[in-house]
Amino acid sequence: MSPVCFLRTPALPSSTSSRERAVISGCPGNTLVINPNFSAGRARKRKSPFGSEAELQEAALRLLEHHQNLSDLLLEVGDSAKPDVQDGAEHRGVSPESFIVSVLQEQASKLGVPTATLTAKNAVANVERICQGSASPSRVPLLNSDQRKRLSCLLQTVKDLLANNMFCRSLFCQEMWKMKEPPVLEAVWHLHSGGIAGLAELLERSPAGPAAVEWLCSSLCGLCEQAGDMPCGDTELAQRLLSDFAIVFLQNGFEQASELGRKVEFQKVAYICRAVLQRMLAWVLDAVGKEKQEDVSMVQAVRFWLNVFNVSLYGSVAHPDSLRQFFRHTLTEVLTYNPVLKVSDAIQMQKEWSFTRTSPLLTALYRKLLVAFSVKESICQLQQVLETHEVNWQHVLSCVSTLVVCQAEAEQLFKDLLSHLLLKAFGNYDMENMITAFLIARQAALEGPAVFMPYSEWFKASFGNAGGQHGSSKKALVFLFEFLSELVPFEAAPYLKVHIMYPPFVPTKHRSLLLEYITLAKTRLADLKVAIEDMGLYEDLSSTDEAVQPQTQALRDVEKALQIFENTRKIPTSVIEASIFRRPYYISWFLPALLRPRVLPKTPDGLMAFIDSLKRADKIPSNLYSTYLQACHAMNEKVLQDDSKAEPSHSKEPFEQLKAELAELRSLVVDQAQWEEVPARIAVISERLRSVLGDSSEEDGAAPLDSPVQVAVPAPRLAPCHQSVVDLLLTSFCQTLLAASSFNPPDRQGPCLSLVVKMMCGHRNLLPALLGRLCQLIYHQGPSLSAAHILGLAAFVIHLSECRALIPGVEASFGVSQPVPGKALSVSEYWISLLVCRTEESFAFCLRFCTAAAAYLTCKFSSCSYEDFCALIPPGLIKKLQYLVPRLSLEARGVLCEEAKAALSWSSLSCPSLNYRRASLCLWKQARFQELLEEKAFQLSFREWLLMELEVCPEKDILSASERQDFHYWAIYQRYLPAPSAAGGCDGDLEKACGLIIDAILDSSQRLDLGGCGQSKISVSPEILCRLQELVLELRCRPKLLPGCSAAQKHFLFEILRGRLTASQHGSALGEQLWRQQELLLHRRILVGLPASTLITTCWKGNTTVLDCDDFFCFVNSELKNVSSRGYALSYDITAHFFRGLLNASLDCEDAAEGVNEALTKCQTKCPVVLLSAALWWPRLEPVLCSQWKRLFGAPLAEELDRLRSWHGSGTRFLCSGAVFPLCDPSWLSAAFLHSAILQQSPRGRGKEALERLGAEAEQLLVALLFFSLLDLISARIAPKEGVDFQMSLEWSLEILQCLEERGTSWLLLFHSAERGPGQCRVLRSAASDRHTRLLPLAFYSLTPCFHRELLQRDPTFLGVALQLYIQLLQLFVEGQVLPQSDQNPAEHDPLELISAARRFLLGAIPHCPARSFGNTQPLLSTCEELDPELGATLLHFSRPAVDMELEEELELF
Repeated sequence: MSPVCFLRTPALPSSTSSRERAVISGCPGNTLVINPNFSAGRARKRKSPFGSEAELQEAALRLLEHHQNLSDLLLEVGDSAKPDVQDGAEHRGVSPESFIVSVLQEQASKLGVPTATLTAKNAVANVERICQGSASPSRVPLLNSDQRKRLSCLLQTVKDLLANNMFCRSLFCQEMWKMKEPPVLEAVWHLHSGGIAGLAELLERSPAGPAAVEWLCSSLCGLCEQAGDMPCGDTELAQRLLSDFAIVFLQNGFEQASELGRKVEFQKVAYICRAVLQRMLAWVLDAVGKEKQEDVSMVQAVRFWLNVFNVSLYGSVAHPDSLRQFFRHTLTEVLTYNPVLKVSDAIQMQKEWSFTRTSPLLTALYRKLLVAFSVKESICQLQQVLETHEVNWQHVLSCVSTLVVCQAEAEQLFKDLLSHLLLKAFGNYDMENMITAFLIARQAALEGPAVFMPYSEWFKASFGNAGGQHGSSKKALVFLFEFLSELVPFEAAPYLKVHIMYPPFVPTKHRSLLLEYITLAKTRLADLKVAIEDMGLYEDLSSTDEAVQPQTQALRDVEKALQIFENTRKIPTSVIEASIFRRPYYISWFLPALLRPRVLPKTPDGLMAFIDSLKRADKIPSNLYSTYLQACHAMNEKVLQDDSKAEPSHSKEPFEQLKAELAELRSLVVDQAQWEEVPARIAVISERLRSVLGDSSEEDGAAPLDSPVQVAVPAPRLAPCHQSVVDLLLTSFCQTLLAASSFNPPDRQGPCLSLVVKMMCGHRNLLPALLGRLCQLIYHQGPSLSAAHILGLAAFVIHLSECRALIPGVEASFGVSQPVPGKALSVSEYWISLLVCRTEESFAFCLRFCTAAAAYLTCKFSSCSYEDFCALIPPGLIKKLQYLVPRLSLEARGVLCEEAKAALSWSSLSCPSLNYRRASLCLWKQARFQELLEEKAFQLSFREWLLMELEVCPEKDILSASERQDFHYWAIYQRYLPAPSAAGGCDGDLEKACGLIIDAILDSSQRLDLGGCGQSKISVSPEILCRLQELVLELRCRPKLLPGCSAAQKHFLFEILRGRLTASQHGSALGEQLWRQQELLLHRRILVGLPASTLITTCWKGNTTVLDCDDFFCFVNSELKNVSSRGYALSYDITAHFFRGLLNASLDCEDAAEGVNEALTKCQTKCPVVLLSAALWWPRLEPVLCSQWKRLFGAPLAEELDRLRSWHGSGTRFLCSGAVFPLCDPSWLSAAFLHSAILQQSPRGRGKEALERLGAEAEQLLVALLFFSLLDLISARIAPKEGVDFQMSLEWSLEILQCLEERGTSWLLLFHSAERGPGQCRVLRSAASDRHTRLLPLAFYSLTPCFHRELLQRDPTFLGVALQLYIQLLQLFVEGQVLPQSDQNPAEHDPLELISAARRFLLGAIPHCPARSFGNTQPLLSTCEELDPELGATLLHFSRPAVDMELEEELELF
């Protein structure tokens, strides 16, 4: 067809005249007929036979009357309207539109019909011809290029006719339905989009609604099915077609209330539109049900139709209420489609309907539909459907999964819904609400704890206490157990285990209901071949996977128990309990899994240590243990290297799948248009991660899910398979962060990273490895990390803190020197505790890490409200920066900080040339950061600052000594001392500052040794101690009290120390004892480090200044004497420190000598251990005191000091020259000096001679000497390295005892309690340490060689004392008190041998005791019979005659 023709000339009949032919040849717009005769290569121009233009037009009209084709005319006219027409009627002054109008009008008048009717019918005929022109064997929804071209011509002509009111739309639509074959869908769309006949208008004229529905649905399905194979241009056209029709369906199918009164025709349109959407939805859902069997093309076709549910498609062309109505209707239809599954089916099959197992088409549909509603509205709609319709449980539960996975707010809303359902269920005893609640709770729990609480936790929370809905009445209990019983035949084993292990709370009187259910549940478990007795120690009851075999579970239990043992060095409680209460499982499964034969390593590993501990605790039968060793030896001989190492290794395929999914996630994060796909992708990653980890056991199911995660900080243990997984996750996180940061700052990166970390936290069995790996990276390898690593890890820990509610506490063990396990840390506290600033390298790393973390936090959550922002911030991070930035930047120590000119950008932190000190200072100066420093929760207190500073290794510090001193002075005197206590300061109170420093020093020293810094655990930081000394000296500059003022206030220093000892709580008695001993050693170290005069205060006595040592004496008597290894004397350092302080403090007295004398005199009664210490150390102490006294006063020594010197001289002369030893009061002090002289000078061979030279009045002195030698005997056993020889002490004690026996002096009062003894014995026992006093029975029974029969006869109290001390010895052993034992030869001083010797002595002595000796043994008889039945029986036997004798004597009185 020529591009310039608008009328195709038909073949002319033979009757056509030559004149007519001439008309045709010259007809405007027709192809020029060329004469075949040529002359000289040129065409000869034909002469027109018509005389005028009017004559020509008349001839043309006559011709058309005989040969016209209106259908072709419409096509030709449309085509002629193109702008490239270069010939035709326009050049002859004739308009094509007017020409065709005149033709149509004349034809219509001849036919007697309206012109518009004629036009409409001819247009329909043209459409039908065009649609039938396809050469395709089957009807297709789109036109080919030729059809589109012809249709375009037709539409242009029709538009022109419409403009001239010569086209009837309604008739056209009506005629369209009379076509033999329905039109092609694209043709209808062109009519719709071209404004000629809208789809709604066309549907309005349809004679049969069902036929229209059938045509539309088949056409739309065909369009969707071919969408994947179309050329790009056709695909875009198909998308526009679908969009336009979807809008029509929505606008007409879901009209507003104001439009409901429209005429019947439009109600037909609404019906058709709804029916089409309904049929297409059914097509989608049928395809979903067959998705696994269908080919890829079907899936693509359905996905193409799902574009109809894009909210953005409708924009402003649809009313929002109509759109919501459409989506609400569709959601209801999905949830109620084909409800053939029963509740019993849902119970059994619902684990197959989790998010990752549900058809992607269905989850895609849900996610598109749910966009139109808030989460609350979606759940309300779900609830309404459940209450009013019969539902498809698969669709309902998969919708629940989609909601909890893709909507973070859904968790709490579902919890509220479950509470509401339970309330209604128990209110009306309605089984439907009950089953709905259980199905929803289980379905949500399937998605893991990262998105919803485990089923076991929900069941416990709902029914595990008396406050549950079931606890209101017996009827409610019966209802609950009837419901649970009805579920039993369909239940899977994991749910039955939950119900048995965490049963509902039942009052005692209704216990039978629970027992009946448990019996039924166990029967069901037996049918499933699952024994509750074979349940693992650490089996996850929240998992819904199929029950694992006992062998497999036992292997997992062993791995978990070994991990706990290696972290705590203790047998796990669950293993001990299983060995007692679950013995069948323990013996049949756990021990065989533990004792699998293997080639034993040369160096004992953790498994060997664990097995050895169980063997020593008698938890492994001897025969089983010997069989294990034999098998190991046999395996070693055969060298079956790998057969014994049946460690399950993770499959490479799931690992690679996980890696691929993480890479796919990274591509989604950088494209904001795909962020809505992120939750679904993360759910898939979670499923892949579960496969890689081997199972879904995320934590100890039998124990609480919040049981703490244990991490051994010095050497975290990671299984190789777990480490590779954690490394992959962390690497992917860092790569994803860097990729996202290259496009957007953190606040515009979407929720992906938060969701990834939340997903990781949901895998409980991954947490130990994850936290252990963080420990390796931050604590051990931090300074070697690159900038990218630091940025990634900093962002990771921020998101980890964001998910802190999902992570149980962390028990971080910092080494064997940690006295007792610390409290469980939150995850934020844990990772901050790994940021330890000790060396130059660690300071640089911590500054970079904290700056990156704070910058990420500030940027990521910049849109949060101030309250929400503060709630997200780990306080430890801000505190760490408050310590680091001023320490490393002088500018940050200024009183006022100027606002940073430019905010610290996240992108700048990845710059290799970044100066982190400048970056941290920029962060510090930002107004928002300074605002945080005003919040109490984020303020670094003086105590916290001290603890951080005390961790620094001075020789490896990033600051020089002078820089560090400047920093200390600034921090103490400028920052914290004047600051109010509300801001972590001291309120200007020096005593408070001193107290905080002492507390911090003690707490820091009680921690572990400072990781390779070479500092002893009982050392004190010299620089901080210097600051403390300065503050204490400044305290002494305060004005003294005036005479007459009360001096009742306590010494602040001893108040601080006593307060710490009183407030201590360290678990076991042994732990408390060890902590207390360590603490007191530190107390002594601090006291010695302070100015000596600090120990003593002055007060007024009348108008005289006197020395007040009462607080020091009290502290010595109650605490300090107990850390002395000598038992009756303090260490030299604190003794000398006290006496130096006494002399210095006496300067404040009017008479220094009198003040010293009065203090030492008071010491004899209030604190004799100080004087006994002076006696022991006098050879070292004398030159120091004499020199100091001379330096201070230049006068003779004070009288009491001189007496001490004379006593020492007397003892020396007595031993060396044979002079008489003067007996002075108090005799115990004379004895102490003599004992000291004997220890230092006298050969033991001459000791007996010296004793014989003592006068007859020296009995009390000898008794005191015996006491000191017995304490030395004990000291030699408990502290052999102190230089006291046990054998020599024993010999010396026996010599003194023999001397006393020869003189007939009683000495047994030394072993009475201090309250019962006379003056000297009370003083001596009060001076002894508590441990030495408890061990006096050991000393007593070391003297048995000197216990002769005469002693038994002479002293009737001997048997009672001996028996009481024997009972005390037994009690020490029974209570687990550590009895001293020789390090060199354990058998030499075996405690059991000593007890046996004591027992033999008593059994031999009792028959020889006089009758009167049994009179005071009656109160001890019952205890003796309990501890030693044989000895008790012997005592009872020989005590009866004494009782009878007493009765006879009483009878003789009458």
